[in-house]
Amino acid sequence: MMHSDYMRIAMELAIKARGQTSPNPMVGALLVKGGKIIAQGYHRRCGADHAEAAAIKKAGRRAKGASLYVTLEPCSHHGRTPPCTDLIIKSGIKKIFVGMKDPNPLMNGKSILLLRKAGLAVEVGFLGKELKKINEAFIKYIRQQMPFVVAKCAQTLDGKIATAGGQSKWITAQEARDYGHRLRDGFDAILVGVNTVLKDNPFLNADGKSKRIRKIILDTRLQLPLEANVFKDVRPGDVIVATTTKADQRKLGLLNSRNVQVMVCPSYDGRVDLQWLFKELAKMEITSILIEGGGTMIGAALKERLVDKMMIFVAPKIMGDHQAINAISGFQPTDVNHLPRLKDLTIQKIGEDLLLEGYL
Repeated sequence: MMHSDYMRIAMELAIKARGQTSPNPMVGALLVKGGKIIAQGYHRRCGADHAEAAAIKKAGRRAKGASLYVTLEPCSHHGRTPPCTDLIIKSGIKKIFVGMKDPNPLMNGKSILLLRKAGLAVEVGFLGKELKKINEAFIKYIRQQMPFVVAKCAQTLDGKIATAGGQSKWITAQEARDYGHRLRDGFDAILVGVNTVLKDNPFLNADGKSKRIRKIILDTRLQLPLEANVFKDVRPGDVIVATTTKADQRKLGLLNSRNVQVMVCPSYDGRVDLQWLFKELAKMEITSILIEGGGTMIGAALKERLVDKMMIFVAPKIMGDHQAINAISGFQPTDVNHLPRLKDLTIQKIGEDLLLEGYL
């Protein structure tokens, strides 16, 4: 097999831990000797063995003289686990193929130099585009100390998400809804505005039973009902209510008494300051956020240039009513030549609906 073939296997291993490794990246590794894979491993969750360590432990003494394929530059510092470079050198591995350098500015090639100084042959740069994509949230978080933000909506062909009376179930068919629900497993947190909770009363739970996900509710005045479904089937501390000094103080006290995490944020345009909030969420090691609605919430995030990626499910339906609710609202550019534009756009058919996916 080619080096890129081995690296692709390592990447597929890494993806097995999708949504489980934050704030660490997804990493896969395998050991090859005599043209055969003798061991493989991946980083399963934050605090667990790194991919290289998992593969080396499985190989044992057979690792001596083998080649290591790893999707990301090995660590050379003490964190939640010991440095992988020490273990690699000690194991007797002779050659290392690294998919991409660690994007951390404090790292970014230092381990590669260290391994070369120790006499190991190191080659870098395989499947770069694919590897950057699977760890796009980690890359932004580590470089900018901000979460990677995806805005998701389901709309008709004419851009509506609900009737004028607020009825929205269901714009898309079951297959697209199931697909959208599974997306949650890849994120640290789901974000909605309080109006979505008041109208739809969603649970906002992840699809996977073992997946821990934070639920972030933007609620300027604290209108959130204490019996809302978002508080069910979740640890109280994993519900984060972002409010302002306009908050109902009685309800604020009740939420605090239930161990719900309430963040009193600065205001911007009379609402929660999203820039401030997202910076604080990053400090809490929330590296990725899925915005699920509604239109005002997505519009505010677009206005503040906080959205990295859009995922738009489009049903083959036309609502027509000019008073119906738009998929994006409160965002009013004045120049048609300077509208937000999606790049690297992909379109796929999911059942009878379409999914448009692109980066801002």
